[in-house]
Amino acid sequence: MKFIIAIIKPFKLDDVRQALGEIGVQGLTVSEVKGFGRQKGHTELYRGAEYVVDFLPKVKLEIAIDEDLVDRAIEAISTSANTGKIGDGKIFVTPLEQVVRIRTGESGSAAL
Repeated sequence: MKFIIAIIKPFKLDDVRQALGEIGVQGLTVSEVKGFGRQKGHTELYRGAEYVVDFLPKVKLEIAIDEDLVDRAIEAISTSANTGKIGDGKIFVTPLEQVVRIRTGESGSAAL
């Protein structure tokens, strides 16, 4: 099992969710987060005053998935979240040692 964490632009969430659903991903967790990468934020003009926006709004997806779906999930996220502009996001994949479904006590892949 693997744990995928993807940071994407908020307006791409529906596209990514649909793409993941099409390959068989059954569940994910979504959090609204703020952060920055190489661009270090940007400046905006508000009522004639310029100010720096250090942290940009992003969406964090967390997905527990079987290893056989990992490559397809990465491809689905990459394709559907891509705008070709700075700040499209990142995908992190880590090993997932154990999963337990609280309601039934199932563990491993059966708990996904």
